[in-house]
Amino acid sequence: MGRELKILWLGRSRTDPGEVLCADYRQRIERSVTINDVCLKPEVRLDGRERLAAEAARLRAAAPDPCRWVVLDRRGKSLSSKAFAVELSRWREEWPHPIVFAIGSDLGVDDSLVTAAHLRWSLGPLTLPHSLARVVVYEQIYRALSLAAGIKYHRDPL
Repeated sequence: MGRELKILWLGRSRTDPGEVLCADYRQRIERSVTINDVCLKPEVRLDGRERLAAEAARLRAAAPDPCRWVVLDRRGKSLSSKAFAVELSRWREEWPHPIVFAIGSDLGVDDSLVTAAHLRWSLGPLTLPHSLARVVVYEQIYRALSLAAGIKYHRDPL
């Protein structure tokens, strides 16, 4: 089984309004797997492509090597909760190294990291604040682990 999940995100941890919810899901997830949350400061001194490249370098430096990258990207693949659960279970079975979920800054994630990702994951066509996207990632990870463990958390719609 995959040993660790890691959430890397660019933002301001002290002012993140979603931290209470993230902490709750993190505590639930830790019953099944080690999960680490790392907040990286956005590269605000730069603009445009230079900023994205510098932020991608920060994300790479904070990630263990080797790792499996899941990058949030609005142009990525949209998965149902069950499909995500299947993917996460498969990765954890076949990949003994950490799985890293990367959430970019307000500019997104540099294309170099997006194209290198094992999964470009879209949470849908909506633009979400990073704090909310982070909560959704945590909740979906918990839901996926619950499905895999047979915990009655997920319910199919009628």
